[in-house]
Amino acid sequence: MKASDVLVKALENEGVKYIFGIPGEENLDFLESLRHSDIQMINVRHETVAGYMAATVGRLTGKAGVCLSTLGPGAANLMPAAAYGTLGGWPLILITGQKAVKSNPQGRFQFIETDDMMQAVTKWTKTVYGADNIAWMTRNAFKIAEDERPGAVHLELPEDIAKEELEPHFIKPTHPKIPLANDTCLGHLAEEVLKAKRPLICVASGCNRRRTSVAVTRFICDTGLPFISTQLGKGVIDERLPGFIGNVSMTDKMIVTRAVDAADLIIMIGHDDFEKPPFRMRPGGPTVAHINYSDAIVDPEYYPHVEVVGNISDIMERLTPKIAGKKNAWDFSFFGKVKRTLDKTIMAWDHVEEFPMSAPKIVREVRKVLPEDGIVCLDNGIYKIWFARNYQACHSNSLLLDNALATMGAGLASAMAAKIVHPKRKVLCVCGDGGFMMHCQDLETAVRLKLDLVILIVRDDAFGMIKWKQANMGLPTYNLDFGNPDFVLFAEAFGAVGHRIHSAEQFAGTLAEALDSGGVHLIDCPVDYSQNSELLNRHYRDIASRLDLPED
Repeated sequence: MKASDVLVKALENEGVKYIFGIPGEENLDFLESLRHSDIQMINVRHETVAGYMAATVGRLTGKAGVCLSTLGPGAANLMPAAAYGTLGGWPLILITGQKAVKSNPQGRFQFIETDDMMQAVTKWTKTVYGADNIAWMTRNAFKIAEDERPGAVHLELPEDIAKEELEPHFIKPTHPKIPLANDTCLGHLAEEVLKAKRPLICVASGCNRRRTSVAVTRFICDTGLPFISTQLGKGVIDERLPGFIGNVSMTDKMIVTRAVDAADLIIMIGHDDFEKPPFRMRPGGPTVAHINYSDAIVDPEYYPHVEVVGNISDIMERLTPKIAGKKNAWDFSFFGKVKRTLDKTIMAWDHVEEFPMSAPKIVREVRKVLPEDGIVCLDNGIYKIWFARNYQACHSNSLLLDNALATMGAGLASAMAAKIVHPKRKVLCVCGDGGFMMHCQDLETAVRLKLDLVILIVRDDAFGMIKWKQANMGLPTYNLDFGNPDFVLFAEAFGAVGHRIHSAEQFAGTLAEALDSGGVHLIDCPVDYSQNSELLNRHYRDIASRLDLPED
């Protein structure tokens, strides 16, 4: 059997359904092997998009997504996606081609040391120097990519190795058991929770990697403990539960962080140091308990006092009976006050009809139109803060945002992958005009794949997030404005349906029509960011400061 056939069979052995990418002449043998496989090769228009899509498959399924590129420039274009997966904790496999390693007549044409380049953004990177290594290297690649902490793994297949003949041998995939937490540590944590006066749970990204939401939800419901979430932990637990206070969309001095200030014990479930810290620890602050698959990584912002390490689902299941129904001294009245105050500021935008629409109004209308299990895929921009803060997530992975690499340009790719994984669910991509234009060419991919997908562009004709930061620093606006194409004509040129919003009253109906009509729809919606600084930097912080902390 040819080596490229062995690699494809090894991928089938791992349950791979899709490979996203752009092939080149150095992996034509691999492409020919794929032609005889049930694995679907999905061509995209940029390698980075392929990587983002593969990472999103990993994020949604827990099984590593796979992407493909040629050597040199193609491999270099996978770098952002490798970082996206590794920082986000999403498993993916990057396969790149390479020139012949045993006899190469082309010198160093298009050659870069891809292994060296990938070292910085992957968990493991290897070149296949012999066909007999393919089976074990593929199994190891998936194991490393999917094991805690998940991330990107890179395999390089030179074109001469791909042609070699060998007798195949495949390794059956295994699912290693995650170590269980120590009973003594669990008992210590239970004691801390029961003696605390205002314990507070913070649900973070690690809760979403092993389908732990059921166990964490049961723990919250049975104990009655209140909870907040980080941006990457958003939606792990149904936010309609009465104990939910809010999302830590910004690190400090906001309304929800007053709950953090008041807590005397914070139970961090699934905290990941690659995510922006949800709060800053300080001397004399609350006790912090760390529950995760791995030990805490101590830094100036995070140095927990109690650690319980092991399978999060098992920890929550064993911890629940140690706390539920037991005598305690809890007082959650201040947390309720924080929740009511936060909800009041969110609902304040229900009847605002100014145009262009504000970001909070857009978020409110999207939530009203989208079904409970609909999926919102965010690119990166200032609107991400508003969605994290104001959007009510009812199901796991129903709001996909990136608060690790936090790259622009990934929104459309993640939405396409989400629709492929969940074809029966409504999927909405929300992009700024800056982020959308970074990979807008893959609108053709969405149309070619006949995806039912809606892309909402919140357009301000500028890099709005940076303009907001510039204003926060007291600096004049400089070099952040740009022009845009006519997005309706742009969509139509690709075979999509274009819509333009002319009034606030029109928005909900247009969005609902697009979601129900099928096919690819693009909505150009002007947004008014003029109140960002006033609301996020002053108004909400003033409200938060008036929430006097309880006296012990």
